Amino acid sequence: MQTDNRINLLDYDRHSLIRYCEEIGEPSYRATQLIKWIHQLGVTDFEVMTNLSKKLRKRLSSCAEIKPPEIQSESSSRDGTRKWLLAVGNNNAIETVFIPENERGTLCVSAQIGCPLSCRFCATARQGFNRNLLVSEIVGQVWLASRLLGQSPKHKRQITNVVLMGMGEPLLNVDNVIAAIGLMLDDNAYNFGRKRVTLSTAGVIPGIDKLSLACPVSLAVSLHAPNNELRDLLVPINRTYPLAELMAACGRYAAANPKHEITFEYVMLKDVNDGITEAR
Repeated sequence: MQTDNRINLLDYDRHSLIRYCEEIGEPSYRATQLIKWIHQLGVTDFEVMTNLSKKLRKRLSSCAEIKPPEIQSESSSRDGTRKWLLAVGNNNAIETVFIPENERGTLCVSAQIGCPLSCRFCATARQGFNRNLLVSEIVGQVWLASRLLGQSPKHKRQITNVVLMGMGEPLLNVDNVIAAIGLMLDDNAYNFGRKRVTLSTAGVIPGIDKLSLACPVSLAVSLHAPNNELRDLLVPINRTYPLAELMAACGRYAAANPKHEITFEYVMLKDVNDGITEAR
């Protein structure tokens, strides 16, 4: 979120940072320097960025800031899972969760405040929908968790995977999500491999196609039913993007990006979608 009239540089991916540097009369390589300081090193004080000129540091201090969401509360479980409730303005909050396992550490990131899709089994859907998250609020979750977990270029990486499976439908916020993923993949920022970033969608076909072209990563599709009749009830967006069209979109994604996995998610609901049902 922005304070006063300063811009939040966490909202800027590489392309927009290059444009910003050029607009203020700085060479484009300044964008790489800023990305390293902000995302790789977690620095928020421009005066610490010693490879920037004093003039640029002074200018940035007056017109820009590096501001992630604020931590409202934190909880931990015995297995090491950590959950943060993050304030994002106007009494709204989102959840971010870190799940450690033997060989990996997964960070679950939110993309919206609430969710507009009204999936019948989803707790977030019952909260209603407020707004899309900004780039700073999406990648800011990775920024915060990296700092809180002590992650840096000199330490062993605790976050090995990121999944956009938190609050909201990521592909209804596709432009901000793509910009945030771009920073997650950037060699000078978080340097995650494409296979280590997974986006979960209920089946927003235009977003699937846009992601495929702009920023392909591992895709997870919330299926939850084998036919349109049942899926219309459980995942109402199916009425807009029915199964045949969704499977065709998945086929296009797989053909364009054969190295990236597509996972189909299926929540088993007793006496609802757990029996033998004709796929039609």
